[in-house]
Amino acid sequence: MSKPTIGFIGVGYMGHGMAKNLIASGYPLVVKGNRNRDPVEDLLTRGAQEAATPREVAERSDIVHLCLSNSAQVEAVIRGEDGILASGKDGLVVIDTTTADPTSSDTLAAELEAAQMTLVDAPLGRTPKEAEAGTLDTMVGATPEMFERLRPVIACWAGNISHTGGTGSGHRMKLIMNFISMGYAALYSEALATGVKSGLTPQTIHRVIGSSRMANGFYETFMAYAIGRDPEAHKFTIQNGAKDTRYAASMARDAEVANLLGAAIANSFQLAESAGHGDDYVPMLADIVARQNGFDLAKAVRAGHREED
Repeated sequence: MSKPTIGFIGVGYMGHGMAKNLIASGYPLVVKGNRNRDPVEDLLTRGAQEAATPREVAERSDIVHLCLSNSAQVEAVIRGEDGILASGKDGLVVIDTTTADPTSSDTLAAELEAAQMTLVDAPLGRTPKEAEAGTLDTMVGATPEMFERLRPVIACWAGNISHTGGTGSGHRMKLIMNFISMGYAALYSEALATGVKSGLTPQTIHRVIGSSRMANGFYETFMAYAIGRDPEAHKFTIQNGAKDTRYAASMARDAEVANLLGAAIANSFQLAESAGHGDDYVPMLADIVARQNGFDLAKAVRAGHREED
């Protein structure tokens, strides 16, 4: 039996690797191009075909992946004049891997269902490195039947697949994950600033925490930049972090949960974004918080190396 044709909209940092792995697994792929032509051209050389609009992607596909920056972009791709809904494609399945606002996702799911289409949410965990390797984490919101149907497709780009419940549950779970991870980023940044200004070297802080049970995967990639100064260690922007903390705060409000820590985390990211650092990666928050407190973290790291020598 032939494999379904997959559409892909959003072949950026994460989407390129996901799309590449779908092609490698033998799925026919239709991609919508964007201003950054490099990932599109690479996928075309691997056998993908290109469509001009989301509507055309939908018309030529059985399953469409979305990997976008926010819910506003998802809404435009689905509802636009040349959007997915305009295709009228009965039976189309849309897998939204965007970290999105669950309230928006619930509304879009109902609109797609009314058009005989299905929305499945499958937001992503980990980084572009794992996207290229096909070992992302994903949290899937779908009926049990739809989840089993889509599992072989999702397994092309994810190594850790969790079924979280019905449509919308994946996006809610992802916001909980990012509430924790962006909280780590804000906490680690302030911890480094406090420790360095109190006389500790960044290396000492990292050595002690990194060898304790407080270390984790996010800690390692965060410190790979903050201490190791590797700018490619965790390619997730502050702008996206700020967006996710806003969505998490909205979700908490809808659930009537006091969100005191969430407000503090959101303010840390909003301050950094408002200061013009939205395109910086999340671990660079450590540099921003250091400058706010009167020192240069990179210089402190270099000084720490000299002390160790």
